[in-house]
Amino acid sequence: MITQGVLVTGRCSACGGTTTCDVGQFFDRGMLRWGAEGQCADCPNGWCEQGSGSVTPEHIRRLLLQEHGPARLRLSGDVPRLVPLLQALRSAQELTLVEAKAQAAELGTTGLTGTLVEMEILATHLRRRAITVTVEAAA
Repeated sequence: MITQGVLVTGRCSACGGTTTCDVGQFFDRGMLRWGAEGQCADCPNGWCEQGSGSVTPEHIRRLLLQEHGPARLRLSGDVPRLVPLLQALRSAQELTLVEAKAQAAELGTTGLTGTLVEMEILATHLRRRAITVTVEAAA
């Protein structure tokens, strides 16, 4: 399992006390999953939300990117054949052919960036099609 998370504090909407929220994104059983679980230290207020699919809510992505910085996915071997590259990109992210072509071009130049979990999931899809890639911290 690949996982990344962050603890966030805030104000309770019920009592004004201090809340602590554990926000994360992970890759489990072949699927992107995300979650947020929080509770107030001063009252019984608590919550939990979670989901899965190809898209994580933007507020969760933003918190992860702020805390850990972006990861970059780059081609690291021979230039792959275009068809397997496009198939991998499309199956991993439910992209149109035009979107996949744009990402393939970006992958071949500056690389793709996102959260560590997102880039590792995409790397897994590409490696399954014998496309050699690396994931590193984006500078």
